[in-house]
Amino acid sequence: MKKSSFVALVMGTVSGVLFSLGMCMALVSEWEALKQGVILGVAGLVLGLITLLVWRKMEHKAPIRVSGKTVAKIIYAVIAALVLGVGMCLCLVNANYVLGTAIGLVGIVMLLGLIPMVKGLK
Repeated sequence: MKKSSFVALVMGTVSGVLFSLGMCMALVSEWEALKQGVILGVAGLVLGLITLLVWRKMEHKAPIRVSGKTVAKIIYAVIAALVLGVGMCLCLVNANYVLGTAIGLVGIVMLLGLIPMVKGLK
């Protein structure tokens, strides 16, 4: 394993744990830790962005160019993840299994659509 991959693995894991713990703290009302959870979640997001920058620097890759296509792909990915999340919430919170499963499958298909959108078809 290359050094850059190991550093990205460790930093990515830490940022993921911080983000998920922060979101749990913010969203589980019994914990009464909304403010602390939001702070921890944002810290996880910031560390995730730092991880991306550090990994790209260690791999000697060019900086990411932000274009209209890139922004559109990011917006599409966020919407697809939200659709999947809505389906999961309908199943797990509201016990509406049929509608939740249908919406969740639409979200999964949307996320799978990212692969040819980003990598392209050959």
